[in-house]
Parts: sequence; C-alpha cells; structure tokens
Amino acid sequence: MENWRKNSRKDIVMVDVDALVPKDHLLRKIENVMDYEWLYARLSPYYCADNGRPGADPVVLIKMVLLQHLYGIPSLRQTYREIQVNIAYRWFLGYSLLDEIPHFATVSYAFCKRFPPEVSEEIFAHILNKALNHRMVDPSMIFIDGTHIKASANKKKFQKEQVARTAKVYEEQLHKEVAEERRKLGKKDKDDDNSGSSTGGCTVEKTVSKTDPDCGMFVKGTHERQFAYEAHTACDKHGIVLGVEITAGNVSDSVAWDAVYDQVTEKFSEVKFVTMGRC
Repeated sequence: MENWRKNSRKDIVMVDVDALVPKDHLLRKIENVMDYEWLYARLSPYYCADNGRPGADPVVLIKMVLLQHLYGIPSLRQTYREIQVNIAYRWFLGYSLLDEIPHFATVSYAFCKRFPPEVSEEIFAHILNKALNHRMVDPSMIFIDGTHIKASANKKKFQKEQVARTAKVYEEQLHKEVAEERRKLGKKDKDDDNSGSSTGGCTVEKTVSKTDPDCGMFVKGTHERQFAYEAHTACDKHGIVLGVEITAGNVSDSVAWDAVYDQVTEKFSEVKFVTMGRC
C-alpha cells in the first residue's frame, strides 16, 4: 500500500507549456489563423508609450473576453479564475505557468473606458472577412432568430415605471400613408391622439431592474420571470453569424427585425432569401 502513494506536488520541474497543450486543441486552431498586428495598430493610440506604468497587453485582454464566450464562462471574474488554473488558456494568452494574469477589473475598464465602443464590431467584421475570403460564407439564404440571455440582475430588485408606449414597426409610416390618402380624397386629417403620434398618446407600465436598467423582464414558459437580454442574430446556412442586434429581453423580434435585416443586406448584395428561425 505504501508503494502506491505518491506526492509530487512540490517537485520542481522544467516545463514546456507548449508541449502540454494538445496539437488538435481548439485554441491552437484559432491562434494559427488569427492576425493580431492590425489590433495593435488599431489600439496603440489609446496607450502612452513613454508615460505611466506599462499597460496590460490589449490583445491579451481581448483574448480573455474571447475565452469567456468560447467556453460559456458566465463572468469575467470566473474567467480570470479559470485562466489561472488552465494550461491551455495560459498558452493561448502567451503566458507561462508563473505569469500573473491581468485582473478581471482591468479587462472591464479597458472595454468600458479605454477601447473605443466600436472595437468589438471591428473584431467581428475582421473575423467575418477572413471567413468570406476562404469562401466559408454563403449569404444567399439568411436565417434570423432571437436568443434570450439571462441578465446578471436580481429579480427582486425592481421598480414599476410609466413609459411612453413604443410604436410598433411601420406604425408611424402607416399613419403618414393614411393621412396622405385622406388628403388625396379631399378628407381632413384625423386629429385624435392615436393617429399621428408614434407613442399612441398613452403610457404603459414597465418593470425596470434597479441593478441593470438596460435589460428587460422576460417571462420564461408559463411561470418563471427573469431579467434578460435578447440577441437577434442573422446566420447563413452554415451557422456563421453575419449580423446581430442586442435588445432588452422584453423587446419583440419584429422590432429588431429591421435593424438585423438592414445590417445583413447592406453588407451582402447576394442575399436572396431571409427567413425567421433556425440560427
């Protein structure tokens, strides 16, 4: 029995981190095709080379967010903890087993304060262009669908607010067309509150989260209510994302349809069919 027991936890060894990551690992495949030089050039104006403490590598910060979404990690805080103990994650960041990982607060600050708001969209466009160049995208048929994402908000901390009723899609345009048709027929324009107002002249009660006011109350199934966002996504038949619009979880798919549709049709002239579902 004594011969079976082994404790090498405190042994000092020389380790090649690259050798510990499997050759067919997903992160190796991503690293082999990605080009980060354009990111350094894009973000260099937001860093000072000769003043203050050296900043964290911006590409490392972006890679940490990429790891979070690739592996479905719920928060940056948890991502930070996972990277500390995961050899493949450290390899992807270019760090050794002893290098200190950038704090999750540093990542949050970079995306909220330092990086321009459009940098995430530019990264998405850059990766999409790579797929286009390799003929991996077929934009002839587009599928648009919505997926709810649970918000990090306490369901018990909310308040009721009266807000203006949001106009339905095409409602304002419809009122204009009706008014124009009435004028052609020699009739007077309707002057009631509901005819020309985009809000319909009334308010509705809305449940607003105190911890995350941007999300919306979403009823899941017949019982459960939770605060959430909704990602309205446009994909091709291979499942490659071509466009996305993020709204509160209580926003109808029909409201976001136009924004997603316009994104896709402006980028791709080859679009022939657009349908809801299957993303």
